[in-house]
Amino acid sequence: MNIVILGSGNVAAVLGRKLRDAGHEILQVYGRNASAASELAYEWNTESTNYTSLISRAGDVYLVAVSDAAIAPLAADLRLNGKVVVHTAAAVPMEVLKEVTDNYGVFYPLQSMRKQQEKLPELSIYTEASNEPTQKVLDQLAASVTGKPAHAANLDKRARLHVAAVFASNFTNYLFDLAASFCSTEGIDFQELLPLIRNTVDRLEHELPSRMQTGPAIRGDMDTIGRHRELLKAYPEHLAVYNFLTEALMKH
Repeated sequence: MNIVILGSGNVAAVLGRKLRDAGHEILQVYGRNASAASELAYEWNTESTNYTSLISRAGDVYLVAVSDAAIAPLAADLRLNGKVVVHTAAAVPMEVLKEVTDNYGVFYPLQSMRKQQEKLPELSIYTEASNEPTQKVLDQLAASVTGKPAHAANLDKRARLHVAAVFASNFTNYLFDLAASFCSTEGIDFQELLPLIRNTVDRLEHELPSRMQTGPAIRGDMDTIGRHRELLKAYPEHLAVYNFLTEALMKH
């Protein structure tokens, strides 16, 4: 398919690369940041613009990959009658695009993305569309990128998925950051923890998280917990999180 990408940030960059790898053509990149849009266009050997009036009308699918707050203002400037126009946000109704075209929807990738990533991440893509023909286009596009069937998800389901993702990714990465800062101060190489982290994630393929929990809190090992708390006295943020999670695990 011929794709026009509206946006030049992390999601636009990663989705654009995944779409190209799947054999689709990026016809154009639009971005308010002309420099960022130009960089992506150069990478994909295509053109860019920072004017909505110059957005190509030759695309099959228009992918609005901008921040949640920027979707409505951008949509107000777009008129792409007959084209398939979708946004990539979890928490924004697809109807924000209803004045742009009759063929609108959502193409939501459940993944944390950074344009600097050398290795493109595996994606799960959730779709919703205003009509059946558009739904078929989005499902076909999603399957071409992921190699598996697309998942249907309305606004309510996407919101719930987003909450789950915050627990599974954002909060865990915060804990990684706490571990990394503790390691740095204590002269420990954080990389030494990576085998532990990888093993924990790998086991999730076949085991329930509730059956995997180990550690002093689960065992009720107050001696070890006391020693940990003593070590963390110089780290008030770490200690507060340690105490909260320890108590939560002991009650779980």
